[in-house]
Order: sequence, then structure tokens, then C-alpha cells
Amino acid sequence: MNLKKKILIGYGVAFSLMGLVVTWAIINLWSLGKTTDAILRDYYRSILAVENMLDALGRQDSGVLLMVMGDTRKGVSQYRENEAIFLEWLGRSKDSIAVKGELEAVQAIQANYGEYRRRSQLLTDMPDPERASLPETLKIYRESILPVFSQVKATCIELRTINEKTMYAVSEKARRVAKQTIWSTIMVASIASVLALFFSLVFAERLVLPLRRFVEAVRKISAGEFSVELSVETRDELGELALEFNRMTTELRRYHMMNVDRIVAEKNKADAILASIEDGLVVFDTDQRVTGINPAGRRILRVEPQGQDLLYCEQILPVRTVCEVVAATISSGSQPEIADDRRIITLSCGAETRHFLFSATAIGQKDQKLTGVVLLLKDITQLREFERLKSEFVMAASHELRTPLTSLGMSIDLLIEHASRYLPEREKELLQAAHDEVYRMKAMVHDLLDLSKIEAGRIDLEFESVPVALLFDNAREIFRGQINMKQIRLQIADVGHLPQVRADTNKIVWVLSNLVSNALRYVEEGGYIRLAAEMIGDFIHLSVEDNGVGIPAEYQSRIFQKFVRVDKQESGRTGLGLAICREIVRAHGGTIWVKSDPGQGSVFTFTVPIADPGGVKRKSA
Repeated sequence: MNLKKKILIGYGVAFSLMGLVVTWAIINLWSLGKTTDAILRDYYRSILAVENMLDALGRQDSGVLLMVMGDTRKGVSQYRENEAIFLEWLGRSKDSIAVKGELEAVQAIQANYGEYRRRSQLLTDMPDPERASLPETLKIYRESILPVFSQVKATCIELRTINEKTMYAVSEKARRVAKQTIWSTIMVASIASVLALFFSLVFAERLVLPLRRFVEAVRKISAGEFSVELSVETRDELGELALEFNRMTTELRRYHMMNVDRIVAEKNKADAILASIEDGLVVFDTDQRVTGINPAGRRILRVEPQGQDLLYCEQILPVRTVCEVVAATISSGSQPEIADDRRIITLSCGAETRHFLFSATAIGQKDQKLTGVVLLLKDITQLREFERLKSEFVMAASHELRTPLTSLGMSIDLLIEHASRYLPEREKELLQAAHDEVYRMKAMVHDLLDLSKIEAGRIDLEFESVPVALLFDNAREIFRGQINMKQIRLQIADVGHLPQVRADTNKIVWVLSNLVSNALRYVEEGGYIRLAAEMIGDFIHLSVEDNGVGIPAEYQSRIFQKFVRVDKQESGRTGLGLAICREIVRAHGGTIWVKSDPGQGSVFTFTVPIADPGGVKRKSA
């Protein structure tokens, strides 16, 4: 008997029992719920019929009173209309009879109502009721009609009481039965669980005992004792494993005497692992020369197996950024910090273009001389395509939502303008809440459209050479009134010596405005916001600093993602502003990040390329 059959036999009975118990409990509970729902539904229909009969009866009596008071035409019309309604609901009540006593109550209602109709004819059939005196008609109503009306009403209330009591009793009974079913199921399931646990312990012990022997043997082999052999006591998979283990130890003893064979085996194993990796792997020495490349890497970079050791990084990778990262890793011993979007490269693989995320890892242990760098090329083409499809879907959905939201907003505005004065205060508050939510949704839709256009590369950027001082001045003018009102100092560093940047003025000013607006919400009165810029390499680093409440550490890595808000209680915010900032900066070829200490303020920094990199002196980071 093999190991699989043993496991199936050991656990089959217990799991079958548990499955049977669970199935039985589900079937009973489902049947009980279905029956209870059906009964309660009938009672509810009966109660609803009685309520409507009482309502129609009351309106009929009001019609009779109108006839008594002399308004014969309106009274007869109201009486006839509600007479048909009463008879309709009386018929429905007959169709939903479900308990003892309900039939008698319905028959009593029918009989009393017939008498009520007959006596009401004394008024409706009077030859000239409008000439009859009021005392005379009132006397007919009090002595002949009112007692029968009260009797019909009393029998209707009695029918409703019967259904309510019966429905409550059935509900209580169903609850008790359900409780008993649950507890019985729990008890049987507990017994089955104990049995399953018992079988598990027994079979686990029988299975673990041979494995313990394997572990002990492996430990001896790890210590260099290759003469270990296991006794074969079973004919299942563990017995076969013991036979193979003994063969392995025999081979290990033979190869232990041949150190070269061990090295070759390790190399073959490493080559097999590299060959099985679907991502591209390229190994460089400290001179950036290729010393190894797996099949996936050769396929991606279109490198022939012959002569690969004579190639350098620049010869196989046309993207300069990758070789710069490899060189920096060789120089520092670790990969430099670089934004994720700058770690994505696009390569032509045959007839198609694919996207790869690269990373560099230094070869060599700590405190030892670096021997090379491993470059990993991970194919993310499907992820990029998924992002593109998602952006197109968001754009299409947002575009379709814009028109109905505009119509809804106009309708609510018209209601507020013309109808709010006729509404109670509670309805006014609901209408104003609807107004605020519609405009918040419109803002979110517009932000989503802008973000989707930017992500899809459909935004039109008008690049020009712009002084950094002009960008700061435009941002200051936008918030001049708010800053004075809140008594906050807006400090602008001296940036006149910096070169001009290549950017779309409106878009970069929008980014600055969004960052300043965020700072204004979290800076207390008397605080400050500082705009500064610095040239590093071919980029100008623009920063917005404040001494507000800061950003919690758990949000700092996610704050540029969509719909992420630090203060979830703050209304009117979509959580898309910083995501749009990130995409605008990316469209300019830059990056954006934040540094913040809770309680001490935040510094948002983004980069914009210099308009003329060749005409200025660069400052290294």
C-alpha cells in the first residue's frame, strides 16, 4: 500500500463524516428558512390586507358622513371608490388564509360588511337626500350605520390580531428549532473533529517517524559522515525514498573523494537554475564586461552564445541609464536609489516591443572585494498593458459619467434656487448634502479624466524655456489672499542664478499650486511655507517646505497613489491631486518624492530638466 492510500484511508472517514454533518445541517437550515419565510410571507399578506381594508372602510365611512352633511355627490363617489378597494383586499385576505380561526374571522367580516353596505344604501338610495334634514340623516347614521361600521372594524382588527399572534408564535418556534439545529450540528461536528484529530495524530506519528530518521541521517551527512544508510521497512513512497537516499549516500561517498566532480556538479546546478529563470540575467565584472548571461537574457538582448565574453555593457544595452546604474553599483557596492519609473526600459524583441524593469545587485559578501554585478531584466509588458487598459477604462467611464453628473447638478441647483423655501429644514439639509456630493463627484471625474489622459500620454504639453522665478511668482499670486487671511509666511528662496527649465508653465504651476494648497491645509496660523530650488546634474530640484503637522510614516510611501488621503475625515477631497502631480512630473521626465517628520512639517520635491544642459555647470548630488 502506497503512502497516498494510507493518507486517504486515515483521513477519508473523518472528513466524510464532517462533510455529511455539514451537508445535513445546511439542508435542514435551508429548508427551515424557506418554510419559515413562506409562512411569514402569508401572514404578512394577511396583515397587509387587513390594514388596507381598515383604511378603505374608514374612507367609506368618511364618504357616508359627507352624504350626511349634504355633499352627496362627493360622498357617493368616495364611498363607491373605497367599496371596490375594500372588496379587493377582502378577496386577497380569503386567498391567504393559513391558520385556524382566520376563515371564521374573514366570513364574519364579509357578513358584517354586507350588512354595512345594505344599511348604507339608506342614504345613497334616498329619493332626495339633499332635501333631507341634517338631524334626520344623522339619526339614520348613528342608529343604523355606525354600529355596523364599528362591528366591521372590530372584526378586521380581530383578524389582524390573529395573524400577528400566529406570526409571532411561528417565528418563535422557528427560532427554537433553528437554535436546536445549530447546537446539534456543533455537537456532531465537534465529535467528528475530535475523531479527525485522533486519526491525524496517529497517522502523523507514523509518517513523521521515518522522516525523523531522514533528518538525523541528513544531519550526519552535513557533518561529513557519508557512510549513513537507512533501513527500508515499508514498500510505500518513504521506502522508495529510503532506497534512493541510500543510493545517494553511496554516490556522495564516491564524489567526496573527487573534489573536482563536486565543483562541476555545483556549476551544472547553477547553470540549470540560471537556464530555468524566465527573467533575463546578465553578469558583469568590475570592468562592465559580460561574464555570463542566461538563455532568457540572450533572447531579450539578442546576444549569440559565441563571443559573449568579449562584449561590454554599452554594446548589448542601448539604454544609457542601465549602464550608468551598473557602473554606480560597481563603484559603491550597492544599487543607487532611483525612481521606479526610471528603472523601466523598452527593448525591441523581434517583431514586438517589450518593457522591462531592471535592477542591479553587487556580487560579493560584506567586507570583501566586489567581483561583479548581476543585472536582472524582469518582463513587465503585461503589467504595462494592464495599466494602459485600466487607464482607458477609467477615462471612458469618467467621460460617460460627466454628462449625467452635470445634469444632476443643474437639477439640484434649480431645486435649491426655486423649491428650497417650500421645504422643511431636514429636506433642505438633504438637498444641500446632495448638492455637495454631486460637485465632489464632478471634481473626482475631472481629476480622473486628467489623470487618465496624462497616464495614456494624451496630454498636450507646451514645452518652453521658463525661469524658475516666474514659476514661483505665479504660484505666489494664486495664494496671496489665502496666505494673508491665514497669516502664514510664504518664503521664496533666491533662484535668479539658476538656469531656465524646459517645462510647460501651466502644468508645473499647477503642480506647485497643488503642493502649496496641501501645505495651507496643514500649517497652523503663524507658520510658514517655503519655495526653494537647486540645480543637481541636468535637473532643477523644486521643493515646497512647510512646518505643519507632517505626514505619518505609513502614508509616505503611498501618498502619490490614487485615492490615498491622510485625513480620511476631510470632505471634498478626491485623493487624486498628488497622483496627478506625479504624472505631470513624469511627463516632464522628472520624479517627485516627499520627506516628512510627523509634527515637524514636510518637504515635497520634484525635478524638472534644464532647458540647456550643455551651457551650465552641473552640481553633483
